[in-house]
Amino acid sequence: MIRIEHLVKNYGANCAVDDISFEVGEGEIVGLLGPNGAGKSTTMNILTGYLSSTSGKATVAGIDILSDPLGAKKLIGYLPEQPPLYLDMTVEEYLNFNYELKGCKLDRVPHLEQICDTVRIRDVYRRVIRNLSKGYRQRVGIAQALVGNPKVIIFDEPTVGLDPKQIIEIRNLIRSLGKEHTVILSTHILQEVQAVCDRIVIINKGKIVANEKTENISNAVEQSRRFNARICGPQKEVLAALRGMSGVAYAEALAERDGDAFTYTVESERGVDIRKKLFYLLAERGWALVGLESLGMNLEDIFISVVDQSEEKKTRAARGERRRRGADRTSAEREIGAGLYEDAKRQREEAAAREPDDEE
Repeated sequence: MIRIEHLVKNYGANCAVDDISFEVGEGEIVGLLGPNGAGKSTTMNILTGYLSSTSGKATVAGIDILSDPLGAKKLIGYLPEQPPLYLDMTVEEYLNFNYELKGCKLDRVPHLEQICDTVRIRDVYRRVIRNLSKGYRQRVGIAQALVGNPKVIIFDEPTVGLDPKQIIEIRNLIRSLGKEHTVILSTHILQEVQAVCDRIVIINKGKIVANEKTENISNAVEQSRRFNARICGPQKEVLAALRGMSGVAYAEALAERDGDAFTYTVESERGVDIRKKLFYLLAERGWALVGLESLGMNLEDIFISVVDQSEEKKTRAARGERRRRGADRTSAEREIGAGLYEDAKRQREEAAAREPDDEE
């Protein structure tokens, strides 16, 4: 449905988008993830025809954005980071205005009613937009993107500024839209794309540094090797025993205390289940194990690891800083991040190898 090939966008000497290529299949929800200033919004603006690219090509359903911008835009619904709302209009007036603006040919009344039901704004349909909450304004912005029933919907930071309840509602809405539309979601929040997207594309400094299915990342994350153990016993002796166990990659005493029980974070080496060994060790020493909680891997550290891999000059300093913060326990996340980066690098090399030689 969407195809981006060797896209480049320069602002003077600054390269905002640096030779990126990826595809989005019909009915797929893809998350564009990256730190602020990574090039996500620039890519979205090029894809929607708001900006022209310096070089490269972007097509929607086979229609080139540059050669036929109107034809491509008819297939796209777009919600920018700041919803394009006219605050003095009512929701009804605003959606009718968008209906006219897009030259929509669908039956007006049932079409707009269906959109209102989809985004759940029927109860504010005749209210002035200025008087709506941030969450409802975001819903109205999504509603305007749905006018005309476009095949592709693009969201740029759709949950910025929302409270936790509103964020969950918008995520559920985006997930439901993916059943009938192709969706691109731009964000810098990893949990956001993990919650709603089929595939994750990570961009840093204008380059794609990871491109992987969400389920593959989730499966790796769910294979937790980290635990919080609550143990009764002298803290220094318990910590020394934990660090001396075979198969333990990292152990740290936390500040939590419950009577004579202290909490420790323990991470095992890859492929090692230390729970039985831990039980037998504590029983032998006469230390009671009063709690054992499995912890998920740190998704933020996975993301940081991928970004660090793409910034070779800064990688050592960044790793050293995280190590000083006690982040040695992130070895598993670094392994996953390095794997994602290497996969993306291989994909770029394969794409370059498939390019025809201009000299032939």
